[in-house]
Amino acid sequence: MSRTSVGKKLYFSVIAVFIAFAAAFIVFQHEREKQYKIDMLDTRLQDYNERMAEVMSLDKSHSERDLDEYVKRHYKSKIRVTLVDTKGNVLYDNRFKNYHQLENHLNRSEIRQALNMGHGFSIDRKSSTLGESFFYSATYFPHQKFIIRTALPYDNSLIKTLQTDQHYIWFALAAMLILTFLLFRFTQRLGANVTKLRTFANRADHNESLETEDLIEFPNDELGEIAEKIIKIYKRLQHTKKEQNILKRQLTQNIAHELKTPVASIQGYLETILDNPNISESMKAQFLQRCYAQAQRLTSLLRDISTLNRLDDAPDMLTDFDTVDISQMVANIQKETALQLKEHSMTFDNRLPADIQVKGNQSLLYSVFRNLTDNAIAYAGEGTTITLSAEKTSQQEWRFTFSDNGVGVPNEHLARLFERFYRVDKGRSRKMGGTGLGLAIVKNAILLHGGSVSVKNALPPNHGLIFTFTLK
Repeated sequence: MSRTSVGKKLYFSVIAVFIAFAAAFIVFQHEREKQYKIDMLDTRLQDYNERMAEVMSLDKSHSERDLDEYVKRHYKSKIRVTLVDTKGNVLYDNRFKNYHQLENHLNRSEIRQALNMGHGFSIDRKSSTLGESFFYSATYFPHQKFIIRTALPYDNSLIKTLQTDQHYIWFALAAMLILTFLLFRFTQRLGANVTKLRTFANRADHNESLETEDLIEFPNDELGEIAEKIIKIYKRLQHTKKEQNILKRQLTQNIAHELKTPVASIQGYLETILDNPNISESMKAQFLQRCYAQAQRLTSLLRDISTLNRLDDAPDMLTDFDTVDISQMVANIQKETALQLKEHSMTFDNRLPADIQVKGNQSLLYSVFRNLTDNAIAYAGEGTTITLSAEKTSQQEWRFTFSDNGVGVPNEHLARLFERFYRVDKGRSRKMGGTGLGLAIVKNAILLHGGSVSVKNALPPNHGLIFTFTLK
């Protein structure tokens, strides 16, 4: 069973509001126009009453003849003029002269209104005297103690005069048609966007392809732009997820490959010892030393993988920062690696100022400087010099420069040096005992501390790598 779309629901709801508003406007305007015409006619008759009362105030006699003469001089078509005292007795009427036959007019609605409010009118009231319907307008003059009432026959001519102007009805209908068209265009666009989003949601829910023509073009408005951005963001997230899955598979494969090498070596040496019980003690000791070296490499690899996992999965657990003395830490690393430096005829030129202190994780910051040092010892080359310096920047950061004057790295490899298990020379790297994770740990640890890191080759005639990184 198909459901009514959001666009149609909105369209019919607003159309209903438009129709209700138009109907209310027409009724209101009709009553307003009608009341305006009535008030205009009543004002004209009231004006007649006041001018007649003004003339009568000058002539105190109020004779029948004088009143007839006044009405004749100021005659309006079929007008009826009646003079009534405050008790309801008719004193004069230009259309009916047998006053003794007339009923008391005190119960007439326009007379009562005039006595109470000063003036009154009555629409389409049938005269019991003449048997015709009239429009009455009465004015009370308290100083003269009488009421002047004028009336016009409520015939077709007067009805046409009081009819309202119908132009506003056509205006209301035209406005509603225009608004209906504009609303239709708007809801059509809205419905198209909602339909595309619903199609997108259904396909995304069922893992169907989103690369279809009906999800390419959107209406050129804000809603279309939002819908298009939602789909683009989702596609980008899906693409990122695919890339992450690829990287995870590659990482898993790399880990398996890296673990397989030392494990295979250990297994091979042990099998050789077990399969050859008559092997000499010196050879057995040599094989056991090699097993121990591979076991150390395996331990380093597992430790580095654990460190990276903690940086990726639980960085919040590593942000309990304390004050770390970098100068003292580097001095200790220099002592720890002194034997290795000597074996490679290398020099560590420590140019750090005394008492460099930063807020950070002691273990991770140690990994940064130790991995850079071990990396330089392993790959810079014999007889080279490691140089470490630092300067304070205006952003309250320490900028460290860690460099060597060794062989360097081909430029095409620089951008990938911080990738996990990336090796410039795979055979040589494994032979050196590296895990392929040291520089990845360096980068992630520095980023966790709010810093940045970059690497480049030294310009000729110098050689070697220059690592630049910051710590707050």
